[in-house]
Formats: sequence, structure tokens, C-alpha cells
Amino acid sequence: MKIEIENPDPFLEQLKKVYIKMDAAYNNAAAHYGFECRGCPDNCCLTRFFHHTVLEYAYVKKGFFLLKPEIQEDVKKSASDVCRKTSELQKENKEIRLMCPLNFKGLCQIYEYRPMICRLHGIAHELHWSGKITYGPGCGAFTDHTKGMNYYKFDRTPFYIEIADLENELKKRAGIASKIKMTIAEMIETF
Repeated sequence: MKIEIENPDPFLEQLKKVYIKMDAAYNNAAAHYGFECRGCPDNCCLTRFFHHTVLEYAYVKKGFFLLKPEIQEDVKKSASDVCRKTSELQKENKEIRLMCPLNFKGLCQIYEYRPMICRLHGIAHELHWSGKITYGPGCGAFTDHTKGMNYYKFDRTPFYIEIADLENELKKRAGIASKIKMTIAEMIETF
């Protein structure tokens, strides 16, 4: 599903501001625990995350097209390989653990343009929704590192709300009614 948005830049600038606050909150929580993500065998870049906003699709696309043409080609080839292998693994009912096509030698090629889940993954957190609080434990490396430590309140809710509001405004302006559910590899295949 290819998504075309005329002049998304004002929305992407607002998203960038949300990401700055998000990164600061994440860094504060990580500093509280003395936790640094330095890569591990359970690398989150091997996780099949689905992204649900047109806004983040446009942000990833912007980051992609800032890459040198030869890097874009390598990323597109990798994305195509990931999509093909994912399809094969699904048919065989096997676990899907494939490296994100934007990760080359352990580095994200569009790090400043990475989506929300790539920014927030790993740290224990909470969400306040419909009068309930849901807690997430963080990744395995985080859990191992923080055994016996007190929980530091890391509430993702304000960021989700801000992004949802921006998403709704963007979709309304662009005349987009449909929802998306795409991996990074699937997004890149549409660029």
C-alpha cells in the first residue's frame, strides 16, 4: 500500500518535537537504571514490529530519501529480502526474527528518523488508558540489568496521545481514511 501525502513537513516537524520529548523521557528512565542499550543477542532490530501511523510512515520515508542513492539501493534490496523471507517463514509457521533492513553493521541508517517503538522499546513503562494502567516489563537485557531495582515511572501515554492527535490531523487533511499496519521492510518496499 503506497501512501502519498502532499507536503507532510509541518506534521513531521511537530512529530520531531514529540520525539525530542520522548527521547528525553526515555533517557531519564535509562539513566535512573544505569541502563545502556549496546546491542545484545535479543536485538530489538530483529523484532517484527508493526507500525500503525501514516505520520511515522512519512517520517521514515523522509529519512530514507535523505540517504545516499547507493545506501537506498542496499536498503531496498534488504527490505525485499526481509519481506520474501517473512512470507516463507509464515508459510512454514516459523518464528520471524529478521534484521531490520535499515540496520547495517549494528547501526540504524535513519536513526534520527526511526519510529516511536524503536525509540521506546526496552525500558519498563506504563500506559494509562480507559481508567486502567498497564505495565510493560522492558526487554530481556533490561530485566536482567534491573533485577531488584525499584520501578521508575516511565509513562508512554502522553506521547501516544500526541502522536494520535497529529495522525488524526494529518489523515484528515490528506483525506486518508484507511488504517495501516506495516513493518519497516513493507514500508520501504513502497518507496
